[in-house]
Amino acid sequence: MILVLRALGVGDLATAVPALRGLRAGFPGRELVLAAPGWLAPLVDLVGVVDRVLPTDGLADRATWPVPPPEVAVNLHGRGPRSHRMLTATRPGRLLAFAHPDAGPAGGPAWDDDEHEVRRWCRLLHWYDLPADPTDLALRRPPATGSPAGATVLHPGSKIPAKRWPAERFAALARALTDQGHRVVLTGSADERDLAHRVAREAGLPPDAVLAGRTDLAALAALVADARLVVSGDTGVAHLATGYGIASVVLFGPVPPEHWGPPADRPRHRVLGAGHRVRLDRDRAGAEATHPRLAAIPVDEVLAAVGEAERAVRVSGAVAA
Repeated sequence: MILVLRALGVGDLATAVPALRGLRAGFPGRELVLAAPGWLAPLVDLVGVVDRVLPTDGLADRATWPVPPPEVAVNLHGRGPRSHRMLTATRPGRLLAFAHPDAGPAGGPAWDDDEHEVRRWCRLLHWYDLPADPTDLALRRPPATGSPAGATVLHPGSKIPAKRWPAERFAALARALTDQGHRVVLTGSADERDLAHRVAREAGLPPDAVLAGRTDLAALAALVADARLVVSGDTGVAHLATGYGIASVVLFGPVPPEHWGPPADRPRHRVLGAGHRVRLDRDRAGAEATHPRLAAIPVDEVLAAVGEAERAVRVSGAVAA
């Protein structure tokens, strides 16, 4: 058994797809078990290489694991030492992880703060002579769920308030896109339903345009897979758009796109906002306001980026034809 730790969220899973596929290729015939939050299981299925999910919420200390000692444990979660120790508790035959002075392995590669999340985990595997293609980001198409096809998905929320573009600008964007013929829907978690309804009211959208809190993860993936366009902050929905090759505009603030953005060589995915990396304390995220770089992005600039992304889709379609 190969045990992989990635106990994080949607975007974190999406950026680990190339590494997970590399592990499948590097260890054919072994059971590949992913320690991750159980609610991610529908999306894990769309990666197509994981045999089962071991429900794991964050880095909760474990005295025991409900699995036998794995042949190999792989830390795709972080730099250590806590995540390293969590995997060491499984008594693996071998641990693949970044080097850390307070927790092995001594022979792992050095961590690099200034590195894109996708390439970080591919580099880790390359260090151990395992394959990993950082461009291999595509997700399997989910089963049909009855979600509206061809919708323009606006996702105004984020767990971290510093990553939220102002609601009134999302409303102005929704009005402008509706005037251009887009069918706009608003997504988000149940906790973000009030925010989505506020945007809908200010944009003049009908109540049924608000899908926040009404879609599970599988339905959200299906919605994005069949969407015309996605506009969001730096959050999981943006990574779903990349995984399905859907035109997108992603708004960045405290974290630069060079670390978490879509591939720079794919013009149908546009990024706005940039800056130096800012460490965010998730425990104090509620006290954060919209980051200044994000707050500085005007609606007109987003509309221009939408036009660029959609033109790139038309050009790529013409070339394919």
